[in-house]
Amino acid sequence: MIKKIGFLMGIFLFGILSAQKKEQLQKQNAELKKQIAAINSNLAKTQQQSKLSIAYLNEVNKKIQLREKVYSNTQKEKKLIEDDIYLRQLEINRQNRELAVLRKNYAEVLVKAYKNKGVQNKVTFILSSKNLGEALRRVQYLKDYADYQDKKAAEISGAAEKLKQSIALRQKSVKDKETILTNQQKDLLTIEAERKQKESLLEEFKKNEVQLTAELKQKQAESKKLEGQIRAIIAEEIRIAKANEEARKKEEAEKIRLAKIAAEKEKAKIEAENKARLEALALEKKKADEEAKRLKDIADRKAADEAEKARLAAAADAKKTEDARRAADAEKAEARRLTAAKEAADAAALAKAAANKAAAAGAAQANLAKKNEDEKKAAETKVMTNFGVNSAVGSNFAANKGRMSMPVSGEITHRFGRQPHPVFKNIVEENNGIKIAVTKGTVAKCIAPGTVSRVVASGDGSKTVIVKHGDYFSIYANLASTMVSANQNVAAGTSIGTVAEDYDSTYTLDFQIWYGSNPVDPLGWVN
Repeated sequence: MIKKIGFLMGIFLFGILSAQKKEQLQKQNAELKKQIAAINSNLAKTQQQSKLSIAYLNEVNKKIQLREKVYSNTQKEKKLIEDDIYLRQLEINRQNRELAVLRKNYAEVLVKAYKNKGVQNKVTFILSSKNLGEALRRVQYLKDYADYQDKKAAEISGAAEKLKQSIALRQKSVKDKETILTNQQKDLLTIEAERKQKESLLEEFKKNEVQLTAELKQKQAESKKLEGQIRAIIAEEIRIAKANEEARKKEEAEKIRLAKIAAEKEKAKIEAENKARLEALALEKKKADEEAKRLKDIADRKAADEAEKARLAAAADAKKTEDARRAADAEKAEARRLTAAKEAADAAALAKAAANKAAAAGAAQANLAKKNEDEKKAAETKVMTNFGVNSAVGSNFAANKGRMSMPVSGEITHRFGRQPHPVFKNIVEENNGIKIAVTKGTVAKCIAPGTVSRVVASGDGSKTVIVKHGDYFSIYANLASTMVSANQNVAAGTSIGTVAEDYDSTYTLDFQIWYGSNPVDPLGWVN
């Protein structure tokens, strides 16, 4: 029983995993067939052009590789189906054995039932019971026996139905395998035809090897000539940039010198103006201090005089009873005392006011000194700005490495660096950039903001646009026409020009990126 359950679980799990893998393979094949259809569409568009091109050969190679991938996936799917057929057959064999056992057991039950058939036998079996309890048990037994017969019949029907389903599933898998085999035959025929097409293309290349090699070498010579022009232009740009930078630095230094002189003059002017104010405030403070001291001395003297007069008044008052004549003098002395007291109070108030005025003058002097420094700093900043002394903003080309868009959409036929020719093994190409095969009428776009350095016309009639991005240059070669001019500022996405027809009748953009006087791989910069 445990083995049976384990076997069934194994088949169930295998069925689930197999279905998932088949579904995944079928999705992959559907996507691969879409890619093949796209390639066929591209090849159909270029069928009027010469087929003796690397782009055309690359497309054919790519299509063959995709078809081989489809065939490989189909092989895997076929293997899964064969495994499924094998396991289904094992399950059918097991179900057949189980059904045979059930039928045998059921036949034995039917034979026994036949031997004991008839209502009379059943009645006799019940009536021959010794008592009522035994009779009831015999009735229940007959009922259970009839139910058992029905259950066995149902088991046989169920097992037969399962066997039928298993056979149907196996037949479906067999049909799926037949369909896959048919498709595989078609795929093999198609792959063989496309391989013959590739061989035919290679034969055509070989037949035209002399002509194509000559054209290719001529193109390489033109590319070398263009490279020399590009190097000369970039070297000149670098020389001009260095000269401009030196001139800018000198101009900046002169601006700073003149600005400093002007700033010193402005600060001296402010210093002179504020110096007079400071001297006036200092003089005013000195006068206030002297007035405060004078008034304090007067107040001190009057206070002493009041004390003396008070003493005399007290003495006169003491003698008032003795000398009536001195009474009038005492009254006068008292009056003089009161007057002296008032004068002393007034003098003290004046002294306090003078002290406050002196403190205010000191605060004003400090505020004026701070204002003087602030005004001098502001004047210096203003003069520097007026003289154009500021910092330059650098290029953000390097900061966008890997995030810039391709100049065109197409198939990369030649990569950066030293590469062997895909057909003519005796020829090695030295590429300063990448070559991208496109459809007729494709317009190349600028990859980043910059300034058009030069538009160069080549000997074969094509044009090259060089765009400067700070220390970097992007180059768009093999253009039939251009849409920009020298010294024009351009943004990312600006139309540069229409891609021209190449020597092999394809339309190919030669795209390069240079850092100073060194070319770099564009695929490390564009996304």
